[in-house]
Amino acid sequence: MKLSYNWLKDYLKCDLSAQQIADAMTSIGIEVDGVEEQESIPGGLAGVVVAKVLECENHPDSDHLHITKVDTGSGEPLQVVCGAPNVAAGQKVLFAQIGTVLPGDFKIKKSKIRGVESLGMICAEDELGIGNSHDGIMVLPEDTPLGLSAKEYLGLQTQAVIEYEITANRVDAASHWGVARDLYAYMKLNGIPCELVKPDVSGLPDGGAQGGLDIELLDAEGAPRYCGVTIEGVKVAPSPEWLQKKLMSIGLKPINNIVDISNFVLFELGQPLHTFDADRVTGGKVIVRRAAQGEIIKTLDGVERKLCDKDMVIANQDGPMCIAGVFGGEESGVSDSTVNVFVESAYFDPASVRRSSKSQGLQTDASFRFERGADPQVSDYALKRAAHLILECAGGKICGPIKELYPKPIERKQIELDYGRIEKLIGIHIGREVIETILEALCYDFIEKGENGAKVAAPSYMVDVTRECDVIEEILRIYGYNNVPLPQHMKMSVNATPKPDPEAIKNGISNFLAANGFVEIMNNSLTKGEYYDKLSTFPAERCVRIVNPLSQDLNVMRQTLILSGLEVIAYNLNRQMSSLRTFEYGSVYQRLPEKDSQKLEGYEEHQCFTLMMTGAADKSWRTENAKSSYFLLKGYFELLLKRYGIDIYQLFTDAAPSDIFAEGMVYTLPGSKQTLATLGTVNPALARRFGVKQPVFALEINWPALFTLIKRGKVAFSELPRFPEVRRDLALLLDESVSYAQLRALAFKQARKLLKQVGLFDVYRGDKIPQGKKQYALSFTIQDPERTLTDQDTERLMDKLLNAFKSEFGAQLR
Repeated sequence: MKLSYNWLKDYLKCDLSAQQIADAMTSIGIEVDGVEEQESIPGGLAGVVVAKVLECENHPDSDHLHITKVDTGSGEPLQVVCGAPNVAAGQKVLFAQIGTVLPGDFKIKKSKIRGVESLGMICAEDELGIGNSHDGIMVLPEDTPLGLSAKEYLGLQTQAVIEYEITANRVDAASHWGVARDLYAYMKLNGIPCELVKPDVSGLPDGGAQGGLDIELLDAEGAPRYCGVTIEGVKVAPSPEWLQKKLMSIGLKPINNIVDISNFVLFELGQPLHTFDADRVTGGKVIVRRAAQGEIIKTLDGVERKLCDKDMVIANQDGPMCIAGVFGGEESGVSDSTVNVFVESAYFDPASVRRSSKSQGLQTDASFRFERGADPQVSDYALKRAAHLILECAGGKICGPIKELYPKPIERKQIELDYGRIEKLIGIHIGREVIETILEALCYDFIEKGENGAKVAAPSYMVDVTRECDVIEEILRIYGYNNVPLPQHMKMSVNATPKPDPEAIKNGISNFLAANGFVEIMNNSLTKGEYYDKLSTFPAERCVRIVNPLSQDLNVMRQTLILSGLEVIAYNLNRQMSSLRTFEYGSVYQRLPEKDSQKLEGYEEHQCFTLMMTGAADKSWRTENAKSSYFLLKGYFELLLKRYGIDIYQLFTDAAPSDIFAEGMVYTLPGSKQTLATLGTVNPALARRFGVKQPVFALEINWPALFTLIKRGKVAFSELPRFPEVRRDLALLLDESVSYAQLRALAFKQARKLLKQVGLFDVYRGDKIPQGKKQYALSFTIQDPERTLTDQDTERLMDKLLNAFKSEFGAQLR
């Protein structure tokens, strides 16, 4: 948000500089991003100086151009071609030198005009941005000093603009008056001379007891308070200069006097207004109601929007004119031909405005304030302020009385305060006088006062102040957190860290993956519902759906991290990043089926680690390209499990679901049906839905299941072996149905004491291998912890293993 220092000082009379104001704002909880000095004319007319026209002759090839000689007082006279009819020798003028950038981003360059070289430009008012006249150049008084800068001659001033942020509960600070009110309390407490001046709205001309548009309020829950006034005979025109400058100082573009006044009051008081063309309000009545289901309105941006029966609208007898508190309608808006206007100032229900804003995808300055809770008591004051300004800037007269409907006035919260408890919570003694000074400056009303406490009514603009602790926060904010000294000793409770520590393990896994070339990614938990329409593993009916989604691309909670991972891969492939290794840790969500019923009830959330690979590594003269593959990813999975003492071959396996994976495995925990991980090659049809044409390999690990396995593991220490190990290899001819896992399990069953490791280092199918057969080359590492093995010991063990393979699997030695 932007705050104009000069505008702020209209309400807060003080001698503090813009930087001091910014420091004070930060001290009271309004975070300032920075202070920027803005020129009244962009660029400050740097490079424009006072010059004298020494000579002026007609251009030989033009009937309206002149060739002049110009003296800037800093060197040789310059030749300039000028088209102004009033240019003449002896004049003092404002001259833009080469390199000057004029308003409109117009840069002065060396040029040739009808064959004559021109080294600058003699300027008119509109070219300098100081007026609208283009009848001729500006002619200055004869005594104007030569070489004087245009900025100094014109008295151009800079003004400070403060960039700041507010938290969701501080919408009261989203205006110049709101910030001035807070700063006044701070300055008053700290003895800084200041005066808070609120704009006077008294003396509004009487419009009579009759006349003007009537108001009908059909839904007081959606619009607890609604005010309006009709003004006839206005003239829509550009705003006066003072109003335009104020709006431009905070980055707003002036439109016309009527619209600009609404914006001015919004940023002055924080109260959104809306102005209707009164002649377009059919039926002579403004109706505040809920929209009919499917009702259509065309908004100011030219978009036709379909409304639901929960949207609040301002309507006439023919239909809605605007979405209440959100956005105006095109047909009832103010135009250049508008003569009579109806100005609205209301308090709308925050939840209703937020629902309409999100469902329509509209975030406006009005909805920003209404959905956070505007001040319900400022509606009539803001309306009178706007009416005064319209009469001043656009003429016209009030027609009829100010109309107001406020069926159930919103009561201010009454709160009991205990001064001793306040000081105990703050941590220091600040005294009763300080507490009461701060609260009075913040517009709290004291209903009762006592020595040890008080009963106060919270100001209506503080929508989140409902309890004593909220009041304490306001007191401490103005008193200053920096004024609370730190004690010499601080006490705190220390919680025992669980063993194993889940956070430490998560970080360890992330570090392991990063060290192996994987890049961590983070995606939104919200995703597109249509991704799940054709999936049976993650069916659409199991999706947790968002009631009011920001868009149809973010309408469900994700059931898996794989789909968002494919989005990341597609994004990078489209930017020439063909080799990717990514991992993500995050939550997934599902609706759960009720037992013995098809009805889906309840929700489930758990965390996952998802690893994805695609493409080959970058080319290198030292190594061959390592292409991504199922087995490469499986190797990383196996290494990860080994890191935490888990044997992958002790897990149960099954085929991976075909809608997600073309081929792959599901690993489940021993003795249960809980899935630990799913690993495989992503189904090409699924990858193509995301625009990915190259093979992708994915691994999704169920974090709760993995943590369960890690907790079961027990770390054991043993002495390093003193005797050497022996390695032997076997080449076996086997049926295709025999797996390496079966061979490994049988080998350890036969020789658990001496067998340390089994490895598969070659698989062969082809020449001289019968149909339905394959050749496995296995390595065996053997070691006795108590003695050195002899050749006879090793041969006996290998014979035992070979015989077991023959009898169990029909293996043949090659």
